[in-house]
Amino acid sequence: MDDGLTAGAVARRLGVAVTTLRTWHQRYGLGPSEHVPGHHRRYTPQDLDRLQVMRRLTAQGVAPAEAAAWARRAPLPSAPPDSPAPGRQGGGQIIALGPQAAPAARGVARAAMQLDAPTMREILDMVIGEHGVIGAWDQVIMPVLIGIGDRYEATRRFVEVEHLLSRCVTEALAAVRRPGSGQVPTVLLAAADEEQHTLPLEALAAALAEAGIPIRLLGARVPTSALLDAIDRIGPDVVVLWSQTPPTGNTDQLARATTSPRPPLLIGAAGPGWPMDLPDGVARLTALTEAVDLIAAAVSAGHNPTSENGIPI
Repeated sequence: MDDGLTAGAVARRLGVAVTTLRTWHQRYGLGPSEHVPGHHRRYTPQDLDRLQVMRRLTAQGVAPAEAAAWARRAPLPSAPPDSPAPGRQGGGQIIALGPQAAPAARGVARAAMQLDAPTMREILDMVIGEHGVIGAWDQVIMPVLIGIGDRYEATRRFVEVEHLLSRCVTEALAAVRRPGSGQVPTVLLAAADEEQHTLPLEALAAALAEAGIPIRLLGARVPTSALLDAIDRIGPDVVVLWSQTPPTGNTDQLARATTSPRPPLLIGAAGPGWPMDLPDGVARLTALTEAVDLIAAAVSAGHNPTSENGIPI
């Protein structure tokens, strides 16, 4: 008799957390069906097929209860659990992930090494839907990006992997629902002049949108004159500039923003490229959670002013 699969083995194959499997079992009845007296229940190949359907449908935006109803419909064609995906599998190369990585990070890393964009998007969409942008960024996206970066530093290979992963992350973050088009943007996000890295800024934009805060993301390489024009045109409560490397961390751009005719309540310097000394009135933004909290407080202060000059930093 087939010994079946443990919850941990199924979680690794699906690229989800074991807690997600438990939730699907408790709420929707998609649990292990094989039982041997004296042992934990195990997942059969048919159970795995149904869970694959559940994962795919929820990743596509189907409500979990409806996805579960579809997944429970039998019979389902069953492929051997160890059947390889079509095409080459990357020669057994793996990405080392840190202890903070969620189980889904392994699925993303594996798909990235196989240049399997559809699977990456499916897992990323699912994780963002279940755990939000910040959870997905901290526990899945960043560990994989760091792991691939470390592999590149060690081998000078896998640039194509990093580029495709970045594209999939961009698409997944852009798919997060934005506030209605009629809302005036209260936050302006931009990369510093000559800065081409924008993925962390895209994560911040998605996290703010998830919190219902309307934003404008200008993208890479925004000159000072363009930034000041945008501030004057939009009148945002918050401006955030991202710098990835020291050559782009020119604090003059931040200082100019503080003295614009319509200065924002909060000007944030995000990213590792900025020097230790920042202009007066500029806040250093570090982790994504703290950045979202601080920006949300500034936006709230702008809508409900309690002092003339905004919020304390």
